[in-house]
Amino acid sequence: MNCMYHNSYSYASVRTPIIDTGLLVEGHAAPLPVYDTPSPSHHSSDGSTNAAMECCQTTENPYTAYAHNSSSVYQLNNYWHEKVMPNKMAVQQSVEEVGIILQNILRQVEIEEPRFSCTLNKTTRDRYDGLTVDSPTEFSILLYLNHMAVFSFIDEGSVPGCAALKLSDGRKRSMSLWIEFITASGYLSARKIRSKFFALVAQVLEKNKYSGVRIAEDANDVIIIIKETYKVHVSPAFAWKGTWPGAVANWVIKHQLAWPSVELANEIMVEGITLVSRESIYMKDKQTSSEGDAWLIEFTDAEERLMYSYDTNRKKILSILKCLRDRHLQVQSGSTITNHHLKTLLLFEGEKHPCDSEWQEDHYADRIHSVLLQLTACLQSHECLHYFQPGVNLFKGLDKKAMGVSARAVWAIIRRMAISKYCWDEL
Repeated sequence: MNCMYHNSYSYASVRTPIIDTGLLVEGHAAPLPVYDTPSPSHHSSDGSTNAAMECCQTTENPYTAYAHNSSSVYQLNNYWHEKVMPNKMAVQQSVEEVGIILQNILRQVEIEEPRFSCTLNKTTRDRYDGLTVDSPTEFSILLYLNHMAVFSFIDEGSVPGCAALKLSDGRKRSMSLWIEFITASGYLSARKIRSKFFALVAQVLEKNKYSGVRIAEDANDVIIIIKETYKVHVSPAFAWKGTWPGAVANWVIKHQLAWPSVELANEIMVEGITLVSRESIYMKDKQTSSEGDAWLIEFTDAEERLMYSYDTNRKKILSILKCLRDRHLQVQSGSTITNHHLKTLLLFEGEKHPCDSEWQEDHYADRIHSVLLQLTACLQSHECLHYFQPGVNLFKGLDKKAMGVSARAVWAIIRRMAISKYCWDEL
């Protein structure tokens, strides 16, 4: 991308504010100052970005100097081969193990109820359609259903990040494959489909007695536990092509930015969204109302296009961040920081740094450091807003104590980057 747009960090020349992470500099009685901070981002409307935005220092910036040092490029290359690649291979082995088991289960479900046909097929790139890695031990699988285009998309409900599906013509009720899941008012109930799917999966597991495989009985969604190690969230879904929610139409305004390009943004909106039968954290107390029948809106395909359409650099940086998370940021109660959180922050980073030159190898450390700073601020404020849906907080419902533990762990990485010349060898 030939880019004349310039979006650099700004630094104050006098004051040295700090983020109070509770982590003290060794030998000092005050938290470690932050020397580099990302430009303001619209992904948070309150204090989640203010803490990082106010952290400034003189133009003698040790992080920037470090990032452009050939030594950092050499260290990152070593880190990629010695830490990131083995981590990716281990995750891929877990994906393969989970994929085979779930493929078998879902094929049995299809035998019991053909409408829930197994779409978990392996692609030519050795991936499974609909399978997403949330963390090394947590996965999400979407089972794509056929909606036969008799429903209209309505996203004007009161549940953030959700939409409703209603019969476009009441006379078409008998034409729908899902007639018994349509409410009296003509809405296709995500809750009823989810309940039916739960019963089918439980029935298959009971009949076939899979060793080390069980369904979480205390959940409203289908969550399969494998060998008490892997947690797999399986959800029925509809691929809704050619539709872009009016509630997130403000994303069109982003076309005025240097990234993404207008052409790519238009392609993404034409490809549409995915509607998922999964309980939203915003629906926890609304299961007795019609709002409980709403469908969760996901932008997985759109996010993938944004991440990987230009080059492989964003993908590599995300892999490094995942490796850092897997090695240093996991908490005993589960993964607070998911792949989606890291990807979301990288998408905002792409807006702040739209030029291809800012994503080359000699800038990897800059991008990683900026994302870690923003992640710390988000964890401290308990708010990480969705890239496409600013009304949806991705941290809502997460354990605040676990977020505090993660914030301190992220800060420890940032501190090590500041004080150690050989930080990547140590990480």
